[in-house]
Amino acid sequence: MTQPPSQAADAARASAVAVLALVFNAFVWGVSWWPLRHLQAAGLHPLWATALIYAVAATVIVARWPHAPALLWKTPVLWVLMLAAGTTNAAFNWAVTIGDVVRVVLLFYLMPLWTVLLARLLLHERLTRWALLRMVMALAGAAIVLAPAGGGWPWPSGLADALGVLGGLSFALNNVMLKREAARPAEARALAMFLGGLLVAGGLALALAATGSVPLPPPPRRDWLLPAGLLAIAFLAANMALQHGASHLRANVTAVVMLTEVVFASVSAVLLGDELLTPQMLAGGALIVAAAALSAWEPSPRRHERAAR
Repeated sequence: MTQPPSQAADAARASAVAVLALVFNAFVWGVSWWPLRHLQAAGLHPLWATALIYAVAATVIVARWPHAPALLWKTPVLWVLMLAAGTTNAAFNWAVTIGDVVRVVLLFYLMPLWTVLLARLLLHERLTRWALLRMVMALAGAAIVLAPAGGGWPWPSGLADALGVLGGLSFALNNVMLKREAARPAEARALAMFLGGLLVAGGLALALAATGSVPLPPPPRRDWLLPAGLLAIAFLAANMALQHGASHLRANVTAVVMLTEVVFASVSAVLLGDELLTPQMLAGGALIVAAAALSAWEPSPRRHERAAR
């Protein structure tokens, strides 16, 4: 039955707002490397910055839902989500601060490869021909991106590469765990993810600071406190936008819109970071992005749930 014009217009408006919310989330994450590098230049290592940002976020969650810590404590399976989310944020933020932004983001978006494997292991999902095709495309794209200029094995060449791959792997685990534990209270899952960012990044920063590998946070100064506070607000707003957008759109639409993060990261890196998009990066990136987008059109009676980061 055809909807009345007013209802159709309202539905179209709601969809447009949801898409804009997802684009905003992708924008925040796509350009987050720039304020993180500013903070590092001011003496605040990205691990400390991540811990501070998620301390603010976790505080907001606890203030809004005081019972959330008790729920999280009584649900050990969510501790896996906490570890996965914390590793995702610590690895990604550290990687884009010290490495080639476009390269790191592309390696991060190998996530569909890891999702296929983890979904098979933890959710017992069938390994379809479409899933195998995505894996082959993602691996081929990664091989092109990682191929050394002088020849040799396509392998992560430094810390930033390794962190990008680790971030994508842990984000895939984050997504699978969110799907597996979808019946758990939303506030407990949200606290697990935000608290993970605080504990993993903060714990790693403390451990590395003890060895002299990471400097301690600088004394409180306006040149880093103000940007850090603004970045925390931006990440909170981005997460709220993601939750709104993902709840009002089909999962396949959400998955495609979120790929705009690659565009925002690439354009901002070229304009603000003086990075170059080489033909090798473009070719490998095209395969990785196509593998991620392909998951949106895989014929399946059960659509994957889009996860928050």
